[in-house]
Amino acid sequence: MEKIVEQTLLYDFYGELLTERQKQVYESVVLEDFSLSEVAEDLGISRQGVHDMIRRCNHILEGYEEKLHLVEKFLRIREQIHRIQQIAGENHVQEIEKISSLILEEL
Repeated sequence: MEKIVEQTLLYDFYGELLTERQKQVYESVVLEDFSLSEVAEDLGISRQGVHDMIRRCNHILEGYEEKLHLVEKFLRIREQIHRIQQIAGENHVQEIEKISSLILEEL
């Protein structure tokens, strides 16, 4: 998965578990694409401080995913739903039932 997509998904699922300051910095750099220097100047901290906070946030978010697997489950369910849509047009009822059962098990 592309790094920015992965970071965005991790933030979507676990971002509320970061501190307000971490969220502010992470959103500015990762989601709004500000440079480290711009964020550092705006917040009155060093560029290295911003870089370290982004690395720390990534580590925290990845740690939550390792334990909870919410992004992994989301992607798997999304893939199954796409498959259901695909086979629904082909009228394969038994296959739709099988996939929908798998989705229900995941929930």
